[in-house]
Amino acid sequence: MKELLVVNNLTKTFKLSRKQQRLDKTDLKVKVAVDDLSFKTFEGEIYGLLGPNGAGKTTTLRMLATLIKPDSGEAFVDGSSITKKPYEVRNKIGFLTSELKLEDFFTPNYLFDYFGRLQNVDEETLQERKEFLFNKFGVDEFREVKVADLSTGMKQKVSLVISIVHDPEIIIFDEPTNGLDVITAKTVTDFLIELKDLGKTIILSTHIFSLVEKLCDRVGIIINGKMVADDTLKNMTKDMSLEDYFFELYEEHGGDLE
Repeated sequence: MKELLVVNNLTKTFKLSRKQQRLDKTDLKVKVAVDDLSFKTFEGEIYGLLGPNGAGKTTTLRMLATLIKPDSGEAFVDGSSITKKPYEVRNKIGFLTSELKLEDFFTPNYLFDYFGRLQNVDEETLQERKEFLFNKFGVDEFREVKVADLSTGMKQKVSLVISIVHDPEIIIFDEPTNGLDVITAKTVTDFLIELKDLGKTIILSTHIFSLVEKLCDRVGIIINGKMVADDTLKNMTKDMSLEDYFFELYEEHGGDLE
């Protein structure tokens, strides 16, 4: 299988303010968010990044999306370096994160066209993509409603369709079902399966075990910024549930369940 994402020894640290030190109950002035992280994803698979809140999942994805730079290490998205060729990387990926904030004043229709043109999508293709995605996710009847007047779930749907306006080969989803009702969440997960069937490569960050078991071909488990397991779901769990396997690893690597 073709390797579409290769991550080599990514490390990222953040300076802690005095307030953050008090909140974290630490004297350390620097937090290691991602610690020498390496993994690969292949064409046409869904790769799950599983870990507790604060494990380093979002920081990892933000580095891969070229939103922040690693302190050290490198990653290649379909051959393009995230540090040396970030603009090439951005053209090759779609990135959906809960941190994506849509401007309240604009409508889904305007935002889709704006981001599509920003990605150099030609007008005919752009309108075809819009009709397909707006109908798929029920955005169509809200296309001229300002973002400020949309529900939380509809805002998430609009964010999703905007993130894949340019039909990228690699799609990164950071907690894609957060804040969604069960019907909308199913629409999203079913669409991820469709994208995989079309040969897309998907990187899915989550802390939801059932979502990983339903969707993912391979899984990387991150605890305290380190990759502690990376394998197929079948090889990883064997005769136990993913949840039991995860908590076994969590305790082994210093996690506190009390």
